Amino acid sequence: MTRDSEKRCELIAAIPQEFRQLATATILFHQAVADRLGMHLTDHKCGDILVETGPITAGELAERTGLTTGAITGVIDRLEKTGFVRRAKDPDDRRRVIIEPLPERIKGQIAPLFQSIGHAIAGMCARYSTRELAAIRDFITSFNQLTYEEATKLRDGGVRAKPDKSSRPTASE
Repeated sequence: MTRDSEKRCELIAAIPQEFRQLATATILFHQAVADRLGMHLTDHKCGDILVETGPITAGELAERTGLTTGAITGVIDRLEKTGFVRRAKDPDDRRRVIIEPLPERIKGQIAPLFQSIGHAIAGMCARYSTRELAAIRDFITSFNQLTYEEATKLRDGGVRAKPDKSSRPTASE
């Protein structure tokens, strides 16, 4: 094996661990944002989904998140109470309710919490060429899609955790 192929193998082996650390750091960052806003992490991220999608139904939000419609009702209640969303009647079906994000409120309250990290990311990006940034973006986009697909598989029951035999009580317990 050449030195280059050894280095490549080392990098490929290190990437999953870096992604685990990235996921943990990201969750902890967003928990800090949610704490600062006085909201649940799930509410914060559901609000983020609504900003991305624009107005959608509660059912669509439940489907996107994998949460039950009952849980989503609580999320929407809390987001509405904080002024980040409002419920509106669906013009095509009066029985349905559309959840509308309130961008001005969101920008005023949430955007400032991301300014520091936004500047830091811009500084990191300055170290890379346009070609490298395109590759990084492609990698992240592909990883995001993969992660959404894997989450769907888990929710749909496609993957099961193996039982941990060491934590099961024995006949003598």
